[in-house]
Amino acid sequence: MGRRTVRFIFWCLLSAGSISAQSNRQKAEILQQAVNKYLYERNTGLYIQTSNRSVNHNLHADLWGLCGLIQAANEMERIHPGNTYMAPVVKAINQYYDPGPPAPGYASYVVKERKEDRYYDDNQWVGIAYVDAYTRTRKKWYLEKGEEIYRFMMTGFDTVSGGGLYWKEGDVTTKNTCSNGPAILLSLQLYEAVHKQAYLDTALLLYKWVNRYLRDEDGVYWDAIKPAENNRIDSAAYTYNTGVMLEANVKLYRITGNAQYLREARYIAEGSYRRFFRKGRFPLSYWFNAVLLRGYEALYRVDNNPKYIRAMQEYADKVWEQDRNSSNMLGNRPERELLGQAGMMEIYARLAGI
Repeated sequence: MGRRTVRFIFWCLLSAGSISAQSNRQKAEILQQAVNKYLYERNTGLYIQTSNRSVNHNLHADLWGLCGLIQAANEMERIHPGNTYMAPVVKAINQYYDPGPPAPGYASYVVKERKEDRYYDDNQWVGIAYVDAYTRTRKKWYLEKGEEIYRFMMTGFDTVSGGGLYWKEGDVTTKNTCSNGPAILLSLQLYEAVHKQAYLDTALLLYKWVNRYLRDEDGVYWDAIKPAENNRIDSAAYTYNTGVMLEANVKLYRITGNAQYLREARYIAEGSYRRFFRKGRFPLSYWFNAVLLRGYEALYRVDNNPKYIRAMQEYADKVWEQDRNSSNMLGNRPERELLGQAGMMEIYARLAGI
């Protein structure tokens, strides 16, 4: 058998997923192809929640899955300049657009199929991806959408429990790190893009509130405060809440030059490492851990300490080796969810770009 024949067989096996991809870039590409094959409807331009519709009452994915996919698509475009990954996801997200009062925003489900709630955090994650794309492409539409989402999220602010944003529209029972941390990031992104002082003021206001009410002493962040329950703290700790505050500190350091923010970022990174990294893996959702990687990457680009990037690479390698099925989709259940595929696609794409 000739060398060219062997090489061709190797490439075919790799494409079919019969052997492991050899790089983060290849893994991201394989996941993207699997999502397009198993979780995308070309006739509707929408995505499916899981690979097994019988376990999901929704016909299509909720917005949260697309929050993960739009950021993953942005990272794919970053490592593949000139290629288009975001456009079909943007078209899908457009079908969740609800222009109703008090401000336009995105519903948690396809608006033509049923009326659903609007979550401030879902909107923020989309806004973060869009402003990232604006920074990379300078396409003004992305910036305009980021500013529109900012206006929507601020309708969820009041001074109950000292301030902060609620989790979803019309629900005054909970204010969460996941609806305030990404609000800080979006505000900082917009400040960097257009230099309006109001955006930086919002970021600092929310930053102080989150750190006053929802930060544990080791730098890891709690889930929520419950205004309707005498300000009870929900002390559940998730990697994405810590990741978003880690990234916020790095951004504040870069914007202000204040070394205290960098010291805090390092403290949070070490706290998250000690709390969450066990036997080569991070817990829970792949997508939660993608958000943690965003923070680790931001810190690495400032201080060049590879410790946390190496931990995430070890985790990503184990996920690929242990959690992948014959369809090249990842997960611990028979059905593979869109959000999980998007989270790991982002992780591999980000690691490929470091």
